[in-house]
Amino acid sequence: MHTANPPEIFSATRRRFVGTAAAAAALAQFGAAMPARAATGNKLPAITPGAHTSLGPLKQVDAGVVSVGYAEVGPADGPAVILLHGWPYDIHSYADVAPALGSAGYRVIVPYLRGYGTTRFLSSETFRNGQPSAVANDTVAMMDALKIDKAILAGFDWGGRSADIIAALWPERCKGLVSVSGYLIGSQAGGKDPLPPAAELQWWYQFYFATDRGRAGYAKYTHEFSKLIWQLASPKWNFDEATFARSAAAFDNPDHVAIVVHNYRWRLDLAQGEAKYDELEKRLAAAPIISVPTITMEGDANGAPHPEPSAYAKKFGGPYEHRTITGGIGHNLPQEAPQAFAGAVIDVAQMKSGL
Repeated sequence: MHTANPPEIFSATRRRFVGTAAAAAALAQFGAAMPARAATGNKLPAITPGAHTSLGPLKQVDAGVVSVGYAEVGPADGPAVILLHGWPYDIHSYADVAPALGSAGYRVIVPYLRGYGTTRFLSSETFRNGQPSAVANDTVAMMDALKIDKAILAGFDWGGRSADIIAALWPERCKGLVSVSGYLIGSQAGGKDPLPPAAELQWWYQFYFATDRGRAGYAKYTHEFSKLIWQLASPKWNFDEATFARSAAAFDNPDHVAIVVHNYRWRLDLAQGEAKYDELEKRLAAAPIISVPTITMEGDANGAPHPEPSAYAKKFGGPYEHRTITGGIGHNLPQEAPQAFAGAVIDVAQMKSGL
């Protein structure tokens, strides 16, 4: 459970969102009824980090090459929200966020990514591919299988990257985007560019995974390795052993090590992907502008590698706002600051899209 001071939100950038809020205020002034789900994020009931330890019974759905394990919270006919976790985390990053959004009237879907939890490949012959476009495509396939035409996508780490990719390549499927650490779309070519030494040091695990020793080490010490990443990425988050254990169980997936290692090797162009994703990767390598309504977020104590908000602000061409969450908030922002994250999801739903 997070024990730092309650997080505060500092909004550094607001673009084309003020007009939407003013319009809502005008509607209220003239007596127009606003639906419950239109409430702004600051109207959410107080959320205590760590109050929830379960997302309820899990479901499974065949989606493309995988059977996706997922939790579902909220009314089945509510507007869809898909919450995507990162590495090395799992669906419990949203244990407090999902119930809050469900209570606000949203249909919340929280899937395990390939290589995590109960998500399984449908065939033993399928290549265990961790490249970003393949991971993101699982979410699109899941949306198709669940007959979700359009959803708010929100995530951090790998999940934030998948949400960014879907918003960029399939904007018609994304009503709004909440992305921790902003624009995370990259390419193999970009991964070849050296960084200053201090920045390279932050990526030590990526270079470790590039070796046979690294793969063997992660396979042998998966839980210990993951706990170290939690501690480094969120140095002020005082999570307890039970909190970590709930998520660490997801790393016992038989494909977890293969997916994680392939993902990081692919980024350095040390492993090949699948030809069927080549066209998608070509489009992503061009660093496409994201046009859907977006709120990006960052914790003030994020110890994981992450870009400065000013470096990616121009990659968002539609309604956009950036929020820095203070109070010692690290990389796992949804679990450390669920109030701020859930509020951003509700607020991005109110931004007016040009699509």
